[in-house]
Amino acid sequence: MEILAPAGLSYPTVRKAIDLFAQGGWSAIEPAPRGRSAGDGRLLSSEQEASVRRTICDKRPEQLKMEFALWTRGAVMQVIEREFGIRLSIRTTGEYLRRWGFRPQKPIKRAYEQRPEAVKQWLDQVYPAIERRAKAEGGEVHWGDETALVNTDVRGRSYAPRGKTPVTFGPGGTREKLLMISTVTNQGRANWMIIDGAFNHERLIEFLDALRRDCRRRRKKVFLVRDRVHRCKPVKAWLAEHRRDIEVFFLPSYSTELDPDERLNADLKHAIGSKVPVRTKAKLRAAADEHMQFIAANRDRVCSYFQDPIVKYAA
Repeated sequence: MEILAPAGLSYPTVRKAIDLFAQGGWSAIEPAPRGRSAGDGRLLSSEQEASVRRTICDKRPEQLKMEFALWTRGAVMQVIEREFGIRLSIRTTGEYLRRWGFRPQKPIKRAYEQRPEAVKQWLDQVYPAIERRAKAEGGEVHWGDETALVNTDVRGRSYAPRGKTPVTFGPGGTREKLLMISTVTNQGRANWMIIDGAFNHERLIEFLDALRRDCRRRRKKVFLVRDRVHRCKPVKAWLAEHRRDIEVFFLPSYSTELDPDERLNADLKHAIGSKVPVRTKAKLRAAADEHMQFIAANRDRVCSYFQDPIVKYAA
């Protein structure tokens, strides 16, 4: 009774606490977690949840004859209903995905024609052999690619009030375009050439010769890895003539995502696309040159391209 007044509790509450303490000590009257315990009220069993997770990780929606290109909440909701006859709401499906640690991510693109066995052979055998040769011969592995730059490309996001779509302005009449060929190394070197006009075997040979001469001054042989384009007779003849200074190796077909130089292209396009669109080709070229000089002067930035998990094998 002496406890009731200062504690502000009822007699039954205090009497029950004293009885519990007498039976089990302080641990008997510790407050228990309130509300539903984890897992209560879930519509999917643990086995069903595991099955859905495996499906998302191992299959694409189209392989299950679904009309979705990506694993969205709607696609997951549909596969759950089809497999287990349980219809969840979009929100509940999202809660399951969040609980499993799944997050919406931008997917990488991969061609249907890509052969997984060729990619595995490249990663396990072909490239390690190139790397060993380059090290033994005092060479340098360069990764090459080409890209197009246009003055109408706007990238990034812009803040605006909810429901009010932001507007960006750019040239509506003349669309200016430039091409660029470049290489990067895992030591942070970047070489490039901007091309106004068609990219043909003559421009490729011009770039290869400049790359060869630059590496020769440093007494390095070039081991160039690139995709399978411009394998015409003049290029083959030029490479045969300069085999002591430069050799070219080709990535597996339809496997450009394995090329670290793709990250340089993305860096450049994002830098140009996030600025005020230029109106002339001369200004587009100046903007590209300025950012490429910035990249070339920052070796750590170039090395960071090789930290992408997909191309880290080349780091």
